[in-house]
Amino acid sequence: MQITNLTQKDYTTRGSLYQLKLPLNIEYIIPKDDAVRLLSQVVEEMDLTELYQTYFRVRKNQATPRQMLKIILYAYMNHYFSSRKIETACKRDVNFMYILEGAPAPDYSTIARFRSLHFAPVSEKIMVQMTEFLAQNGELSLENLFIDGTKIEAAANKYSFVWKKSVTKNQQKLLDKIPTFILKAENDFGIKILCKNIVKIHYLKRLRKKLKKIEKDENITFVHGAGKRKSLLQKTLEQLDEYLWKLKKYNYYIHIAGDRTSFSKTDHDATFIRMKEDAMKNGQLKPAYNTQFGTDAEYIVWISAGPQCTDTTILIPFLEGLRRNQRRIYKNIIADSGYKSEENYVYLEESNQLAFIKPSNYEISKTRKYKTDISRKENMTYNSNEDVYICINGKKLKVCGTKNSKNKTGYVSKKTCNTSKACGGCQLKSKCIKGINSNPPLEERTKHLEISKLFQEKREKSLKRILSYEEIALRMNRSIHSEGAFAEVKQDMGFHIM
Repeated sequence: MQITNLTQKDYTTRGSLYQLKLPLNIEYIIPKDDAVRLLSQVVEEMDLTELYQTYFRVRKNQATPRQMLKIILYAYMNHYFSSRKIETACKRDVNFMYILEGAPAPDYSTIARFRSLHFAPVSEKIMVQMTEFLAQNGELSLENLFIDGTKIEAAANKYSFVWKKSVTKNQQKLLDKIPTFILKAENDFGIKILCKNIVKIHYLKRLRKKLKKIEKDENITFVHGAGKRKSLLQKTLEQLDEYLWKLKKYNYYIHIAGDRTSFSKTDHDATFIRMKEDAMKNGQLKPAYNTQFGTDAEYIVWISAGPQCTDTTILIPFLEGLRRNQRRIYKNIIADSGYKSEENYVYLEESNQLAFIKPSNYEISKTRKYKTDISRKENMTYNSNEDVYICINGKKLKVCGTKNSKNKTGYVSKKTCNTSKACGGCQLKSKCIKGINSNPPLEERTKHLEISKLFQEKREKSLKRILSYEEIALRMNRSIHSEGAFAEVKQDMGFHIM
């Protein structure tokens, strides 16, 4: 018997040995209650005009944009995130074949292009349509929005960090060196480049051009390797090329960082954020994203990912994105203590939304240590008529002025300063005034408080709401809704969450 060449590309030469069997319609193989049928029906009812507009031309005899969307969504439902694995599933999985409806399976490059060039720009619009579909079918409450966030570690090298502050510092050091370098080059080679000691990158390029011209005119040969002496022109050119390279690198890094403090070289979108654990169970800076979920009736109705290290500054952009895309305002906003700030309280009140945000010291305020700490203003007597705080020793902290405090987002908070001028000789001074080793020494210091009355007012209103019977139920549901959604992402999808 003659053996067929096994290295050939056509493996159908012995296909005649197999019997063709009916039925060929794979729809009969898929159960009626299969999730792929529900997904296909939902996507068929969507308006995908914007998705089709991302295409210059839709080719015939290939998977349509609607079918590609079904493939991506169904692949994510089954934890397929690699474009090559999705391609393999389209060729072998009967459910993916059902979605394709006889069209040839797309290759991995087509899937990758669809995900980045076509699906990503309209993903928010598709999520809005999905939310509207759930609302029309009565699956959402449309009243309570549970918000929570987590940090998802990026698939990037944790040692590839770039710190914007360090880059800016090194850039300034380099800019300070360059004028001296250019002046020396002008004196050594008799040329004029620098104008009024102003350093610009095109001055360095002009200097390099003139030095190259000198090399060509004088026919100077550059040497390399150990034991060979370099000429002054070669040393100057090599130093100049290094300066140019560093300047371009620093400018590139600062452009990528933007408003962030850091980024990863292998994933420019990732920011280095302190995670909760590492191999030694200690906090460690790693490239990550701060991911926020807004859930309603255990459905994720909105999602965002950003570089913010804390949740305080991300609440307003999150709600603005939800309002801008879905044109819907939830009445009750339920979140944990990480979202507590004066700016957030004011924003929610101006938007006619009720803030159910637990104060950061809510749990610790129940302890005996907190209640007996005489340094806290909560444990002092407040006289509203005189606007003074009275400490445990009967000393009055009077208003001595006001100050404005600006946060990272630019919000300005007005704080009232209360100071006592009668702290001398107080036996309780060491317990009342913190920071014994600070300057000036404890004997010369007096008790000082800085209080935002607006923030205190909003915080007290929120505290009354969270102690009501309604809020107790909402707080219990927040743990179920938000934490449950993150549990699905962590356990089922295999993301590393902190």
